[in-house]
Amino acid sequence: MFKDLKNFLSDRWISGYKGKNDNRNYKYSKGSSAIREEFQLIAKWIPRGSKVLDLGCGDGSLLELLAKKGVTGEGMEISKSGVKVCLSKGIKVTLGRIDERLPFKNKQFNFAICNVTLQMVMYPEILLREMKRIAKKQIFTFPNFAFLPNRIDLLLDGKMPRVMIPGYKWYSTGHIHQLSISDFEEFCKENGISIIAYKHIYPGSSFQLTKKLSLGTKWMKRYPNLFASMAVFMTTT
Repeated sequence: MFKDLKNFLSDRWISGYKGKNDNRNYKYSKGSSAIREEFQLIAKWIPRGSKVLDLGCGDGSLLELLAKKGVTGEGMEISKSGVKVCLSKGIKVTLGRIDERLPFKNKQFNFAICNVTLQMVMYPEILLREMKRIAKKQIFTFPNFAFLPNRIDLLLDGKMPRVMIPGYKWYSTGHIHQLSISDFEEFCKENGISIIAYKHIYPGSSFQLTKKLSLGTKWMKRYPNLFASMAVFMTTT
């Protein structure tokens, strides 16, 4: 059984991403754009007319989607190529780090978003503190490091799990503060942050491992820290 699981992990989660070697400095090309599963979940939470700041906005793909909904957005990004692409799209953007004092006023925004970037900053606690300061509500998304295939990969190989850093090595990834759903919930509790909404992204019925174990999606939702591959949280203070 263990051999089957190891082969599954290799074929389904790792092999398809070979060829990457470093993601600590993202480089975006002209016209770069992306469609991610969590974008629609985030968009549903943000009413038309809201003012939004996307921290770690990349090429501005999420801000483009929100703009179509009537949301006024701007971004902040550490990658110069990302900033360049955003500007070419007409998106207001600031170049800089997001895990230090931010150049924005208290409660300047209705929402501050950090999409799949929380685990990549040096000082996540400062990022969360600043998001609380500049926005009435905060939205976070991050890969769930406690995801079952991650646990199995560590168990079988005894090395840094590769599922959440596909194609990279432990030393060549920008994912420096891996966290789980339980870690985030615990942090919020300890720091007086109220979770007001959440969504978990699951691999779904097409996930081969759940078929083998005869686990349905409804059953999986009872244990998100084990079966969810990504978390989406909205918080306030």
